[in-house]
Amino acid sequence: MSTEAKERLKKVESILVTQMTTKNNQAPYDRLISKYGINIDYRPFTEVQAVTAKEFRKQKINLENFTAIILTGKSAVDHFFRLCEDMRYKVSSDLKYFCTSEAIALYLQKHIVYRKRKVFFGKRALQDLKPALLKHRKKEKFLLPCSNLGKKNFIDFLTENEFDFKESMMYKAASSDISDLEDVFYDILVFFSPLSINSLYDNFPNFKQNNTRIAAYGKATKQSILDKGLILDIPMPNPERPEIKSMTMAIEAYIKETKAAVQE
Repeated sequence: MSTEAKERLKKVESILVTQMTTKNNQAPYDRLISKYGINIDYRPFTEVQAVTAKEFRKQKINLENFTAIILTGKSAVDHFFRLCEDMRYKVSSDLKYFCTSEAIALYLQKHIVYRKRKVFFGKRALQDLKPALLKHRKKEKFLLPCSNLGKKNFIDFLTENEFDFKESMMYKAASSDISDLEDVFYDILVFFSPLSINSLYDNFPNFKQNNTRIAAYGKATKQSILDKGLILDIPMPNPERPEIKSMTMAIEAYIKETKAAVQE
């Protein structure tokens, strides 16, 4: 560990997780609270905004032309059906649904009679869904709803395998208004996406890290932090600590390091 890293090993009393969490995902953080007596808050730094029917029409996409749809998240599900309603388009009962996970597939029940539809799903990622997609490659015309950030891995796969498809921006990921946090300081900020880093600077252009420690999940988030000239104190994953499998484990390991450093 570098001298600079050791100097930053200061006591942790407060953490801000820059996204909302489900009860299941919050449980590991709750254990940190009870075990170490720290304060943890949750505040989304980004929000999802709807693409209007007027904006959608400018994409010149005719919903009637598609026989299958690829759904990569609950936002994609909700905004597809919202736009269909806004466009007064009745979704065909023959439309095939390809979902990246069973949870997304089951979420379809909010909008359709699930048992009467043809639904395919993977475990959690594109890799799991590829066999079903390839099986129907020559039979269907696919629609891929996405945000303004796109879905590069899906687009590359569909293009390389010569699918008949169109991507359509149906919702937008944007920075949340977090200006009320200007005079609120946390020992650790936990980031999960580059967009959250952008939101930080959209709200606080003159942000100075000082003694605030930063935790980041994923390579893209890590790179965004480094590009801003910030110090990444808690990377996840960490090649030097392969036994650490989650962000909460990484944070706990850091807390233990700070306690050891204080005792020295």
